[in-house]
Amino acid sequence: MKYFLRRILWLIFAIFVALTINFILPRLMPGDPATILIQRLEGLEPSAIEAVRTAFGLETDKNIVIQYWDYLVNLAHGDLGISISHYPTPVWDVLKKALPWTIGLMGLSTIFSFVIGTFIGIGIAWKRKSKISDAILGLFLFIRSFPYFWFGLILVYFLAFNNPFFPLGGAHSTRLMPADGLAYFKSVLYHGFLPGLTITISSMGYWILTIRNNMINVLAEDYITVAKAKGLSASRIRNLYAAKNAILPSISGFAMALGFVIGGSLLTEMVFSYPGVGFMLFQAVQQQDYPLLQAIFLFIILGVLFSNFIADIVIMLLDPRVRDGGSR
Repeated sequence: MKYFLRRILWLIFAIFVALTINFILPRLMPGDPATILIQRLEGLEPSAIEAVRTAFGLETDKNIVIQYWDYLVNLAHGDLGISISHYPTPVWDVLKKALPWTIGLMGLSTIFSFVIGTFIGIGIAWKRKSKISDAILGLFLFIRSFPYFWFGLILVYFLAFNNPFFPLGGAHSTRLMPADGLAYFKSVLYHGFLPGLTITISSMGYWILTIRNNMINVLAEDYITVAKAKGLSASRIRNLYAAKNAILPSISGFAMALGFVIGGSLLTEMVFSYPGVGFMLFQAVQQQDYPLLQAIFLFIILGVLFSNFIADIVIMLLDPRVRDGGSR
């Protein structure tokens, strides 16, 4: 319980710091959303700038503490401001169109990569003296050295452009809508296969190497030698004694990866013209859409914080040494 309470307090403090930084950063950037929008809207009365500033929550005549309080109150009510590039659409309405695509693509790809990579890593660590294990490890480390977007371009060229097995881009067929049911779902899977395959294969090398190194260290422990001396089955030693302990460090890395899912994979989404948060982030930077940038950064930060908190709880449940404060 003490460990759990410490993690809760740390989470609350980290969220407070993240919200504060997210409030300060846009106010340190050159210019402000209201001025940028006024410059884009031709023929608008100069006196209207204060009204626009109010809409963006940038009333300069207000005390900074009051502005910060208004910012927290607006967040509590789900008000993330108004998007410049999609004016006068609220930021949340813009963001919620891209979030499902990124969470679906990046989330599933990250989970598949972690699960498959972990199982392969456990297998090659157990058979670490075989040539096949060395070949598998070398292959995935070689692929891991490729940037995501470069590997994506290779897949696009051979599987979409040169041989049109898959579409060149997009999230689904433009002729289909969610109301079309199964046909729409199949189209989403069809369009998401190549970007998902790119992310999964490119990141598997990290999980394979991580769990392999952890497994090798665990297999050298005395309790593994004792388990073998007792005559326990190889599968029980591998899965219950070695893999269970070796996977603990990977859980933190997996939590970080899940947290960054919300930010999307910028270059991968650009290669496949996938309408996710990463592609939206790129457009927001180009168009100086500070409110949208602020909202995306906030979601990424909160995603990482909550993912790490969940990982800490999972590690606490799996490792009794954490529950006992390291006394074992």
